[in-house]
Amino acid sequence: MLKGIIVKNISNAYTVLANNQRINCTPRGKFRNEKKTPLVGDECIIDEQNKYILELLPRKNELKRPSVCNVDFCLIVTSMKSPDYNALLLDKEISLSLLSEIPPVLYFSKVDLLTKEEKEKYFLLKKMYRDIGFPVFDAETIKELCDFLQKKIVVLTGQTGAGKSTLIKKIAPELDIKTNEISKALNRGKHTTRHTEIYDVLGIWFCDTPGFSSLNLDGYTKEEIKNSFPEFQEYTCKFRDCIHIKEQSCAVKEALEKGVINQSRYESYKKMLSEVEK
Repeated sequence: MLKGIIVKNISNAYTVLANNQRINCTPRGKFRNEKKTPLVGDECIIDEQNKYILELLPRKNELKRPSVCNVDFCLIVTSMKSPDYNALLLDKEISLSLLSEIPPVLYFSKVDLLTKEEKEKYFLLKKMYRDIGFPVFDAETIKELCDFLQKKIVVLTGQTGAGKSTLIKKIAPELDIKTNEISKALNRGKHTTRHTEIYDVLGIWFCDTPGFSSLNLDGYTKEEIKNSFPEFQEYTCKFRDCIHIKEQSCAVKEALEKGVINQSRYESYKKMLSEVEK
């Protein structure tokens, strides 16, 4: 028996990486009886002789779209120019990542297109997110990003045109492939077969994320949205169920008035609460 990780799934066929070998396996029938479905990212025990998946080890998280589990990071690519920076979009992606129990990592693209004045604002923006506790990278810190993501399972998300494929090309320039070919390699081509697979890009395991960036807040409560803003957790309000909007003696609003909490983040929070209420 070997311990491995499922790196590809098409229908009921699974590819397991074990002992640096890719072994095609099928799950034992007991999983159907137990109503368990093996997922890409699952750590498992296999019978390498008979090519069976015998046991699934406990998961730390799980995504429904794509069908993947045990994700280490959500790498959120955010464009600063063309398309222009969208604070609400980024903050939604951060919250959805945290609500899925996946730590977010931020990458800001197209910083080189900013004017001198815009770059000064960008430096403040980058500092703000780092102060909250999020790892932040850009084109000048590609090497540090690669070191940070080594041997990790990463879902890659961000708005259309943000530069996700270009980022992969920056990480692995020696692959000498075009960005549209990278898109196909990450299962993003318009006519590619839809399946879930982890792709090894110089030691970083990227997983395709169709549907993950739909930014749908359906099913989440106001309490969950509130808890997806880590900077709010540092403050204790008078009322335990305070959602930091109209309540009296709200420590978060007091921190906002003092400039300790960022106004843009707070505006994103209010818009997300409004969306949940609707």
